Amino acid sequence: MQRSVTLAVSATLAVMIAGCQKQAQQAPAVAAADGAFAATLQERLLDAKPGDVIVIPAGRHQFERSLSLRADGVTIRGAGMDRTVLSFKGQKAGAEGLLVNGDNFTIENLTIEDSKGDGLKISESENITIRGIKVQWTGGPSTKNGAYGIYPVLTKNVLIENTVSIGASDAGIYVGQSDGVIVRNSRAEQNVAGIEVENTRNADVYDNVATGNTGGILVFNMPGLSQQGANIRVFNNKVIANNHENFGAKGTPVSSVPAGSGIVINSNDDIEVFDNEVRDNATTNIIVSSVYSTGYKDSSASPNFDPYPERIYIHNNTLSGGGDSPDGLDLKALKVAMYGLTGNFPDVLWDGYYNKERMVDGVKLGPQICLRNVSGVVNADGPGGYKNPSKDAKPFDCELPRLPAIDLKRA
Repeated sequence: MQRSVTLAVSATLAVMIAGCQKQAQQAPAVAAADGAFAATLQERLLDAKPGDVIVIPAGRHQFERSLSLRADGVTIRGAGMDRTVLSFKGQKAGAEGLLVNGDNFTIENLTIEDSKGDGLKISESENITIRGIKVQWTGGPSTKNGAYGIYPVLTKNVLIENTVSIGASDAGIYVGQSDGVIVRNSRAEQNVAGIEVENTRNADVYDNVATGNTGGILVFNMPGLSQQGANIRVFNNKVIANNHENFGAKGTPVSSVPAGSGIVINSNDDIEVFDNEVRDNATTNIIVSSVYSTGYKDSSASPNFDPYPERIYIHNNTLSGGGDSPDGLDLKALKVAMYGLTGNFPDVLWDGYYNKERMVDGVKLGPQICLRNVSGVVNADGPGGYKNPSKDAKPFDCELPRLPAIDLKRA
């Protein structure tokens, strides 16, 4: 039998934003809540049992320590994204805002602010729903901010919808080493990576907005992780003007992402990118690359790691602007050499790394990077030190089978 745990604070807070039908860009001020609430909530989380619904009422709730939940079948529910705020601005202990290990978990309708580390981390769990959650760092973009905003890792069957992430020093909305994922109807801004799907299989990323980040949407495979990602569709998103200076911590993979990157596919296979609006990303709108061109070093690469992007199908996107001010001396020099001082990179930039010995059904075959409806492509000749770049689009004139939709098999 389901229990409902309501953590009462003040009845007057229940109507603090009544009548506010149109949300302004600036969220309304949230009144401070009862100072004893932090201890009460942590106690409820520690005592939680399957079927519990922990209701957090409206108000700004201050915490000095991380919160954690280790139980299956729990729901955490706030009064609204901009009404229930968990603030960790004065956090003195713990690495996250909220850390969860538990299957059949739902969290919805609240904001997590200013955690020392990751905002919301969910690890080694299945059947996860993250809905109506905002994670943000209110002091603006900074390397000192937590790395990840919304962060499910080592998870299965994950739904992320109607969320917002602002100011993460790595990725705003990140899904890593997971299987069966949908990220939809969400917004990421002023992060290094807006939305990142890393070493994850079977994911759909759609109907999202990524703007004002260093890179908009990243689909990465990293060498040091045992699971390799594949079968990912990125569609119906708006990826616009992701030109923020990279403020990622030095030496991290994301610190190599050029400012002005729209959609970046790195060392991943079986990726389909379609029906997106991608524009005004100053390095270029779409990048296809290998880990070899990132400068990232990892001596502990998994033995099954494939560094080359293969079977990439990019088609039917609306692409415009961008490519006029690439980040980094090598890319700037390449752009000037190929298109002049006032020219632009075309819609797609490929670093040129591929497996020259790749065999398919006994036949030597290239990387199968297939492009439709793009203004052009540059093979940057990364392996040759950018000495012999090419504008030849013929190798990319191909089609691939469409990838299937992800079905999380939820009622």
